Amino acid sequence: MKLEKIKLLETLLSLYINHTEIVDDMAKTDPTYVVLDVRNAPDFVKKDQIKGAVAIPAKILASKLDSLDKHKTYVVYDWTAGTTLGKEALHILLSAGFEAYELSCALEGWKGMNLPIEQIVQ
Repeated sequence: MKLEKIKLLETLLSLYINHTEIVDDMAKTDPTYVVLDVRNAPDFVKKDQIKGAVAIPAKILASKLDSLDKHKTYVVYDWTAGTTLGKEALHILLSAGFEAYELSCALEGWKGMNLPIEQIVQ
């Protein structure tokens, strides 16, 4: 039973990516990761996003897969890490054959660490 729990935990953790990897990648000329803001809220509610993120709400992500580059690795985030929206978006991307992760700290943790954000221009 203990070994099963460890394997399950390892699998769960493999779905996430740490913020330090994303911040380091942002400094590259040709970043590996594309950060997707999958929050379903309108811009006036969201107000800001992770710097350089592409906004594709989870509710329409499946219809936008053709516009994504299969050679990139996608990192999805939602408001908080405890919600299921990021996991739903991750499921859509992985099921379609994309390399993808969920940002472990979500937007709340990202902002809490004073990492780069930008205002959403309306």
